[in-house]
Amino acid sequence: MLELVKKVRERYQELSLLLADPKILTDGSRYKTVSKEFNDLSGIMEVASQYEKVLQGIAEDEKIKRESRDRDLIEMAKQELEELEAKKENLVQRLKILLLPKDPNEGKNVIVEIRAGTGGEEAALFAADLFRMYTRYAEGKDWELELLNSNPTGIGGFKEIIFSLDGKDCYGLMKYEAGIHRVQRVPATEASGRIHTSAVSVAVLPEAGEVDIQIKPEEIRIDVFRSSGPGGQSVNTTDSAVRITHLPSGLVVSCQDEKSQIKNRNKALKVLRSRLLDKAQKEQQEKITQERRSMVGTGDRSEKIRTYNFPQNRVTDHRIGLTIHQLQEVLDGKLDQFSQALRQKEQAEKLAGLQMEKVS
Repeated sequence: MLELVKKVRERYQELSLLLADPKILTDGSRYKTVSKEFNDLSGIMEVASQYEKVLQGIAEDEKIKRESRDRDLIEMAKQELEELEAKKENLVQRLKILLLPKDPNEGKNVIVEIRAGTGGEEAALFAADLFRMYTRYAEGKDWELELLNSNPTGIGGFKEIIFSLDGKDCYGLMKYEAGIHRVQRVPATEASGRIHTSAVSVAVLPEAGEVDIQIKPEEIRIDVFRSSGPGGQSVNTTDSAVRITHLPSGLVVSCQDEKSQIKNRNKALKVLRSRLLDKAQKEQQEKITQERRSMVGTGDRSEKIRTYNFPQNRVTDHRIGLTIHQLQEVLDGKLDQFSQALRQKEQAEKLAGLQMEKVS
């Protein structure tokens, strides 16, 4: 651990010197990258300094035990040693987590795609409920939400809705929402009062910039058409809606929420880049081997991750077996209990994976 702390300190000092270099200050992109790494290491250095002070205290108390002839002083040293050893263990665990390899997408903003699955209109209505839930969650985190595309139904639901989130730790928290969300309730469209089970899929994609994914003009086909509302009726008199087809992959993205064709085109490209990045990363992950995949936050859209049961006022996350009997609060955006528990599980699995690698 001390060797790791030494390496982190050396890099921290190196970055500190770089930030004082006038050449870095004039290069906006480079300065942003260096600043981010420096800020990330600042938190580690704070814990590392506490760890080093504790080690120094342990060494001093051990010396007193060996060399002092004052019984009272020796007894005090023994008591302090117990406290310091406990602090040491706590700091070691914190440092292990802080020094875990970072997810390359951790600092990225996200694009969220919600799609109604099995359940017809009821699934579309629940897709709208989830959109509202994430809107409230974003407000609580002070994230910026931008609607990219939507396909509404006539009674207030969504067959599909796509939006971006911009803010601190967006991907780090929202990645746990990827998967199948199941709802059990009496639909508003059901006259007999029977409980139905419907499903909605949520995809969380790290937002890709032009540097991450470069799309050549000859690789895409752009079609324009008139935007439509519920039931397919035309809601615009100009061809402002845009459909982009990425020819090499076959991916198709449509955007019609803006009245401007240029704005719709830019939003569609934004979604396309993120889908291409997500596709490339998943293919790379497959090559690394299935065993090394993280069990939490894989982004597998086919796995059922959470059930919202209205009659019993409960929400259950199946990945961690956590049930909360405060369904309305969860739908109002109170998701931290889930995200914190899932993050702890992910960290524990990564630590266990590192220990297995050391053993092998």
